[in-house]
Amino acid sequence: MPDRWGITLPLSGLPLREQRAVVERLPDLGYTDAWSAEADRTDAFTPLVLAAQWAPALRLGTAIVPAFTRGPALLAQSAATLANLAPGRFALGIGSSSDVIVEGWNGIPFTEPYGRVRDVLRFLRAAFAGERVSEEWASFTVRGFRLGEVPEQVPPVLVAALRPGMLRLAGREGDGAIVNWLTADDVRAVAPHVREYGKPEAEIVARIFVAPDVEPDEARALGRRLTAAYLNVPVYKAFHQWLGRTELGPMWKLWAEGDRRAAVEAIPDDVVDGLVLHGPAAAVREQVEAYVKAGVTTPVLAPLGGGDPVATVEALAPR
Repeated sequence: MPDRWGITLPLSGLPLREQRAVVERLPDLGYTDAWSAEADRTDAFTPLVLAAQWAPALRLGTAIVPAFTRGPALLAQSAATLANLAPGRFALGIGSSSDVIVEGWNGIPFTEPYGRVRDVLRFLRAAFAGERVSEEWASFTVRGFRLGEVPEQVPPVLVAALRPGMLRLAGREGDGAIVNWLTADDVRAVAPHVREYGKPEAEIVARIFVAPDVEPDEARALGRRLTAAYLNVPVYKAFHQWLGRTELGPMWKLWAEGDRRAAVEAIPDDVVDGLVLHGPAAAVREQVEAYVKAGVTTPVLAPLGGGDPVATVEALAPR
C-alpha cells in the first residue's frame, strides 16, 4: 500500500459538527492524511482546525485555498494559525481556483491566475520566515506586514496545477503540486513537469473522486453529471484539451450550444470510469494504487456521497 492514504474532509452526507467520532478513528483505520477543499461548502481551514484536535496523528492539508479570495496577509495569518495548532502536520495548498468561484461567486476579477499564484507563493515564503514584507509584485502590493505569530514549523506550500506552467511553478518554487480531475494514466503526463527540477522530495497530491459499492449505472450517471459540470469550466476544459482528450469534443460542442442533457450523455463510459473510480471498495482501492504507481505521492480520496459516509470511510480504509 502507499505510504500515505488521505481522505477529504468534511465528509459528504454528515454535518461537520457530527464528524468527530469518525475523524478520531481515521488513524486507526490506516488513514494518514485529511485534506479540505474550498468551493461552495465549508471554508478550507475550519474542518482542519477541528481535525487537528480530534485526531492529532493526522497530517492536514488544504486542497485548495484560492489565491484570489483572501488578501495575502489574511491568508498568511490563517495558515500560520493552523500550522501552530498542528506543528509539523500541516501543508498549505494554494491555487488559482476558477473563474466560476473567483469572479462568478466572489466578484473578484480572475486575471493573470499564474501571476497571482506565483506572487502569493513568494509572499508566503517571506511572511512565514518572519520578514517584514514591503514589496510590489505584479498582482498586488504589500506594505509593512509582518506576521505576528510565525509558525514554529514552517508549513510546506503546494501549488494546485493542471498544465505545464503551473506544474513547473509547483516543482520549481513550491514544495510540490496538487492535481485534480485526472486519470491514473494522466499522472504520467503531469508528474515530469513537477519533477524536472531535481527535487525528489517534491510532493504530488491527487484528489481522486470515488464512488465505492455503487451500482455501475448509478455511478456512471453521477460521474457524467460531475464530469460535465467540471470539465466545462474553462481551466479544466483547457487541461483536458492539453491532455489530448479529443473524445470529449462532442460534449464540449453540445454544452456550448446549450444542450446540457445531450452533452452529459455524450461523455464516453471510459472517460467517466477513469475520472470517477467505482466498483467494489477493494477494486476502488486498487485503482487508487495505480495513481501512486504513476507518480502520485499522496492520494486523497473524495467520496461522492450517497449512502452512509462512515461506512464508506471504513470500506475505503487501506488494507
